Amino acid sequence: MAKVVIFSGAGLSAESGLKTFRDSGGLWEEYDVNVVCNHDSLEKNEALTLEFYDKRRRELEFKAPNFVHRKIFEIKEEHGSSVAIITQNVDNLFEKAGIDNEDVIHLHGFMPEVRCRSCEGVFDIAYKKIEEFKGGICPNCSSKLRPNIVFFGESAPMYEKLSQELSDCEFLVVIGTSGEVISVNGMAKAAKYSILNNLEESESIDDTLFSKVLYRKATAAIDEIAEKIDEYLK
Repeated sequence: MAKVVIFSGAGLSAESGLKTFRDSGGLWEEYDVNVVCNHDSLEKNEALTLEFYDKRRRELEFKAPNFVHRKIFEIKEEHGSSVAIITQNVDNLFEKAGIDNEDVIHLHGFMPEVRCRSCEGVFDIAYKKIEEFKGGICPNCSSKLRPNIVFFGESAPMYEKLSQELSDCEFLVVIGTSGEVISVNGMAKAAKYSILNNLEESESIDDTLFSKVLYRKATAAIDEIAEKIDEYLK
Protein backbone atom coordinates (compact mmCIF):
# COMPACT_ATOMS: atom_id res chain seq x y z
CA MET A 1 0.00 0.00 0.00
CA ALA A 2 1.10 3.57 -0.68
CA LYS A 3 2.39 6.01 1.92
CA VAL A 4 0.99 9.00 0.01
CA VAL A 5 -2.62 9.13 -1.17
CA ILE A 6 -3.72 11.82 -3.63
CA PHE A 7 -7.51 12.01 -3.50
CA SER A 8 -9.24 14.20 -6.08
CA GLY A 9 -12.71 15.39 -6.98
CA ALA A 10 -14.53 17.33 -9.66
CA GLY A 11 -12.71 20.57 -8.91
CA LEU A 12 -9.57 19.13 -10.46
CA SER A 13 -11.21 18.34 -13.79
CA ALA A 14 -13.13 21.63 -13.75
CA GLU A 15 -9.86 23.36 -14.57
CA SER A 16 -9.85 21.37 -17.80
CA GLY A 17 -13.33 22.63 -18.66
CA LEU A 18 -15.43 19.72 -17.39
CA LYS A 19 -18.64 20.68 -15.61
CA THR A 20 -19.38 19.51 -12.07
CA PHE A 21 -22.71 18.44 -10.60
CA ARG A 22 -22.46 21.21 -8.01
CA ASP A 23 -22.00 23.86 -10.67
CA SER A 24 -24.92 22.52 -12.69
CA GLY A 25 -27.39 22.80 -9.81
CA GLY A 26 -28.86 19.40 -10.63
CA LEU A 27 -29.09 20.14 -14.36
CA TRP A 28 -26.50 19.31 -16.97
CA GLU A 29 -27.51 21.22 -20.07
CA GLU A 30 -31.06 20.00 -20.72
CA TYR A 31 -30.66 16.87 -18.57
CA ASP A 32 -31.87 16.44 -15.01
CA VAL A 33 -29.11 14.43 -13.34
CA ASN A 34 -31.69 13.04 -10.92
CA VAL A 35 -33.37 11.41 -13.91
CA VAL A 36 -30.36 10.11 -15.84
CA CYS A 37 -27.91 9.26 -13.03
CA ASN A 38 -30.04 7.17 -10.64
CA HIS A 39 -29.91 3.42 -10.01
CA ASP A 40 -33.23 3.04 -11.85
CA SER A 41 -32.45 5.41 -14.73
CA LEU A 42 -31.76 2.64 -17.23
CA GLU A 43 -35.03 0.97 -16.33
CA LYS A 44 -37.16 4.12 -16.40
CA ASN A 45 -35.36 6.35 -18.91
CA GLU A 46 -33.03 4.10 -20.89
CA ALA A 47 -32.77 6.10 -24.13
CA LEU A 48 -32.31 9.43 -22.37
CA THR A 49 -29.75 7.98 -19.94
CA LEU A 50 -27.64 6.41 -22.69
CA GLU A 51 -27.84 9.63 -24.70
CA PHE A 52 -26.62 11.63 -21.71
CA TYR A 53 -23.58 9.42 -21.17
CA ASP A 54 -22.84 9.28 -24.89
CA LYS A 55 -22.57 13.08 -24.83
CA ARG A 56 -20.40 13.08 -21.70
CA ARG A 57 -18.11 10.48 -23.28
CA ARG A 58 -17.86 12.45 -26.53
CA GLU A 59 -17.04 15.60 -24.54
CA LEU A 60 -13.94 13.92 -23.10
CA GLU A 61 -12.37 13.56 -26.54
CA PHE A 62 -11.84 17.31 -26.70
CA LYS A 63 -10.67 17.92 -23.12
CA ALA A 64 -7.00 18.00 -22.22
CA PRO A 65 -5.30 17.29 -18.89
CA ASN A 66 -4.29 20.41 -17.02
CA PHE A 67 -1.04 21.22 -15.23
CA VAL A 68 -2.16 19.34 -12.11
CA HIS A 69 -2.79 16.07 -13.97
CA ARG A 70 0.61 16.35 -15.61
CA LYS A 71 2.33 17.19 -12.32
CA ILE A 72 0.73 14.22 -10.58
CA PHE A 73 2.00 12.06 -13.46
CA GLU A 74 5.52 13.32 -12.68
CA ILE A 75 5.02 12.57 -8.97
CA LYS A 76 3.84 9.05 -9.77
CA GLU A 77 6.71 8.49 -12.20
CA GLU A 78 9.26 9.51 -9.57
CA HIS A 79 7.83 7.76 -6.52
CA GLY A 80 6.00 4.79 -8.03
CA SER A 81 4.09 2.56 -5.61
CA SER A 82 4.69 4.97 -2.73
CA VAL A 83 1.94 7.15 -4.22
CA ALA A 84 -1.68 6.10 -4.80
CA ILE A 85 -3.96 8.14 -7.06
CA ILE A 86 -7.62 7.93 -6.11
CA THR A 87 -10.31 9.98 -7.81
CA GLN A 88 -14.05 10.47 -7.72
CA ASN A 89 -13.86 11.59 -11.34
CA VAL A 90 -14.95 9.35 -14.20
CA ASP A 91 -12.95 11.13 -16.89
CA ASN A 92 -9.67 9.95 -18.44
CA LEU A 93 -7.60 13.09 -17.88
CA PHE A 94 -5.08 11.32 -15.63
CA GLU A 95 -4.65 8.73 -18.35
CA LYS A 96 -4.27 11.42 -21.00
CA ALA A 97 -1.51 12.91 -18.84
CA GLY A 98 0.38 9.62 -19.12
CA ILE A 99 -0.66 7.65 -16.03
CA ASP A 100 -1.56 4.00 -16.64
CA ASN A 101 -5.24 3.32 -16.08
CA GLU A 102 -4.36 0.52 -13.66
CA ASP A 103 -2.54 3.10 -11.52
CA VAL A 104 -5.66 5.26 -11.09
CA ILE A 105 -8.42 4.14 -8.74
CA HIS A 106 -11.64 5.50 -10.27
CA LEU A 107 -14.12 5.20 -7.41
CA HIS A 108 -17.22 5.97 -9.45
CA GLY A 109 -16.40 4.29 -12.74
CA PHE A 110 -14.68 5.20 -15.97
CA MET A 111 -16.49 7.03 -18.75
CA PRO A 112 -14.64 5.50 -21.75
CA GLU A 113 -15.79 2.04 -20.67
CA VAL A 114 -19.10 0.21 -20.96
CA ARG A 115 -20.17 -2.82 -18.96
CA CYS A 116 -22.47 -5.74 -19.68
CA ARG A 117 -25.65 -5.69 -17.63
CA SER A 118 -25.51 -9.47 -17.25
CA CYS A 119 -22.01 -10.96 -17.38
CA GLU A 120 -20.28 -7.77 -16.13
CA GLY A 121 -17.78 -7.82 -19.00
CA VAL A 122 -16.06 -4.44 -19.43
CA PHE A 123 -15.10 -2.90 -22.78
CA ASP A 124 -13.21 0.29 -23.60
CA ILE A 125 -15.08 2.13 -26.37
CA ALA A 126 -13.12 5.39 -26.08
CA TYR A 127 -15.43 8.19 -27.25
CA LYS A 128 -17.98 6.22 -29.25
CA LYS A 129 -21.70 6.19 -28.65
CA ILE A 130 -22.69 2.99 -26.91
CA GLU A 131 -24.70 1.80 -29.93
CA GLU A 132 -21.62 2.23 -32.15
CA PHE A 133 -19.92 -0.59 -30.26
CA LYS A 134 -21.46 -3.92 -31.28
CA GLY A 135 -24.87 -2.23 -31.48
CA GLY A 136 -24.82 -1.73 -27.71
CA ILE A 137 -24.84 -5.50 -27.21
CA CYS A 138 -22.28 -7.49 -25.21
CA PRO A 139 -20.10 -9.58 -27.57
CA ASN A 140 -19.75 -12.24 -24.86
CA CYS A 141 -23.34 -12.94 -23.86
CA SER A 142 -25.56 -10.76 -26.13
CA SER A 143 -27.03 -8.79 -23.24
CA LYS A 144 -27.34 -5.01 -23.27
CA LEU A 145 -24.38 -2.81 -22.40
CA ARG A 146 -24.45 0.16 -20.02
CA PRO A 147 -22.01 2.91 -19.02
CA ASN A 148 -19.38 1.60 -16.60
CA ILE A 149 -20.39 4.28 -14.11
CA VAL A 150 -21.67 4.03 -10.54
CA PHE A 151 -25.14 5.58 -10.59
CA PHE A 152 -26.64 7.21 -7.51
CA GLY A 153 -27.86 4.46 -5.20
CA GLU A 154 -25.63 1.73 -6.64
CA SER A 155 -22.83 0.01 -4.78
CA ALA A 156 -19.30 1.24 -5.47
CA PRO A 157 -16.93 -1.77 -5.46
CA MET A 158 -13.80 0.39 -5.69
CA TYR A 159 -14.50 1.78 -2.23
CA GLU A 160 -12.82 -1.36 -0.92
CA LYS A 161 -9.59 -0.29 -2.63
CA LEU A 162 -10.03 3.17 -1.14
CA SER A 163 -10.21 1.65 2.34
CA GLN A 164 -7.15 -0.51 1.67
CA GLU A 165 -5.04 2.44 0.54
CA LEU A 166 -6.18 4.64 3.41
CA SER A 167 -5.25 1.95 5.93
CA ASP A 168 -1.56 2.57 5.17
CA CYS A 169 -1.78 6.25 4.25
CA GLU A 170 0.66 8.49 6.10
CA PHE A 171 0.45 11.58 3.88
CA LEU A 172 -2.95 12.62 2.46
CA VAL A 173 -3.58 15.15 -0.29
CA VAL A 174 -7.17 16.18 -1.02
CA ILE A 175 -7.74 18.21 -4.18
CA GLY A 176 -10.96 19.67 -5.55
CA THR A 177 -13.71 17.97 -3.58
CA SER A 178 -16.53 19.35 -1.44
CA GLY A 179 -16.49 16.28 0.78
CA GLU A 180 -20.23 15.85 0.31
CA VAL A 181 -20.16 12.48 -1.48
CA ILE A 182 -17.18 11.00 0.38
CA SER A 183 -16.18 12.54 3.70
CA VAL A 184 -12.50 13.44 3.92
CA ASN A 185 -12.54 14.44 7.59
CA GLY A 186 -11.84 10.94 8.84
CA MET A 187 -9.08 10.52 6.27
CA ALA A 188 -7.35 13.64 7.55
CA LYS A 189 -7.65 12.51 11.17
CA ALA A 190 -5.95 9.21 10.40
CA ALA A 191 -3.05 10.64 8.36
CA LYS A 192 0.19 11.86 9.95
CA TYR A 193 0.25 14.81 7.53
CA SER A 194 -2.49 16.13 5.29
CA ILE A 195 -3.06 18.86 2.72
CA LEU A 196 -6.42 20.25 1.65
CA ASN A 197 -6.54 22.12 -1.65
CA ASN A 198 -9.90 23.53 -2.65
CA LEU A 199 -10.97 26.71 -4.38
CA GLU A 200 -13.06 27.67 -1.34
CA GLU A 201 -14.31 26.39 2.01
CA SER A 202 -16.92 23.62 2.17
CA GLU A 203 -19.47 23.07 4.93
CA SER A 204 -18.74 19.35 4.73
CA ILE A 205 -15.01 19.67 5.43
CA ASP A 206 -13.44 20.57 8.77
CA ASP A 207 -10.26 22.20 7.53
CA THR A 208 -8.82 22.37 11.06
CA LEU A 209 -8.16 18.62 10.73
CA PHE A 210 -5.63 19.23 7.95
CA SER A 211 -1.96 20.04 8.47
CA LYS A 212 -1.97 22.54 5.59
CA VAL A 213 -4.87 24.24 3.83
CA LEU A 214 -4.53 25.86 0.39
CA TYR A 215 -7.62 27.72 -0.79
CA ARG A 216 -6.65 28.45 -4.36
CA LYS A 217 -6.86 26.87 -7.80
CA ALA A 218 -5.22 23.46 -7.94
CA THR A 219 -3.00 24.65 -10.78
CA ALA A 220 -1.65 27.33 -8.44
CA ALA A 221 -1.13 24.94 -5.51
CA ILE A 222 0.26 21.78 -7.06
CA ASP A 223 3.92 22.85 -7.11
CA GLU A 224 3.85 23.40 -3.34
CA ILE A 225 2.06 20.10 -2.86
CA ALA A 226 4.59 18.26 -5.01
CA GLU A 227 7.44 19.78 -3.03
CA LYS A 228 5.93 18.57 0.25
CA ILE A 229 5.47 15.07 -1.16
CA ASP A 230 9.09 14.99 -2.39
CA GLU A 231 10.34 16.10 1.02
CA TYR A 232 8.27 13.46 2.79
CA LEU A 233 9.38 10.59 0.56
CA LYS A 234 13.11 11.42 0.57
